[in-house]
Order: sequence, then C-alpha cells, then structure tokens
Amino acid sequence: MAELEIGEVARRAGIATSAIRYYENEGLIPRPARRSGRRVYGAEIIDRLALIEVAKGGGFTIAEIKRLLGGFAGRAPPGQRWRTLAEGKLRELDHRISEAQSMKAVLQTLMRCECPTIEDCSRAMTRAEAGRRPRSSERP
Repeated sequence: MAELEIGEVARRAGIATSAIRYYENEGLIPRPARRSGRRVYGAEIIDRLALIEVAKGGGFTIAEIKRLLGGFAGRAPPGQRWRTLAEGKLRELDHRISEAQSMKAVLQTLMRCECPTIEDCSRAMTRAEAGRRPRSSERP
C-alpha cells in the first residue's frame, strides 16, 4: 500500500494540511502512522476526505459529519445515515429559507421608505406591524 505524506494528501484532496490535522483532531479521520516523525496515510484517506468535503458542501457541521461517519447505532448503512441526517438538514434549510424570505420582504419594504424623519418611520412601521398581527378578538 502506498504511503502518502500529509502534503501529498492535501494536494490530491485539494485542501489545506491544517484542515487534515483539524479533521484528525476532531476524529473525522483516523490518526495516521508516523514515519520519521511525519504523518503517513494510506491512499484511502483521499476518499474519506472527499466524503467530508461533500458533506460540508451540503451544509453539515463537523459534529454532524462525525455522526455520519460513526455515531449511528449498530451498523446502519451509509444510505440510511445520509437520509437521517439529510432530513434534519432539509428541515433546517427550509426554516432558514423562510427566515431569509421574511428578511427580504422587510428590506424591500424599507427600500420604498420616503419618510421625512426617523420618527415618522417608526410610527409607520409600528402601524404596519400592528396591521399584520391578529387582533385580540381574532386570536385563538
């Protein structure tokens, strides 16, 4: 089996050596053997790093990736692991999209502001917000 030093792994994986050391410290990749004090990896580390980068691209956190790689009960197959984590991530993303759409609506409203003073703005926003809230008789 070919042994790759950390610089070669980083080059092939397209990531920084510091990222490799970080993933090692976080337990995402196994601690490598050492030859003359240098880290040496098997070629399979490239695939593991590619998987980590794909997961990061999907918005998964280091903790979520760690769970994907080893935090499931029994020996859940990878597809089941991906589905479980992806379902949660999609819910989170839908919530973030909804928040972003609300923020966009506020910003678009603010872009139309023609109030002469900040006090006028404050009163107009207060009235607009009151118009969006259900009246006390409409509340459940």
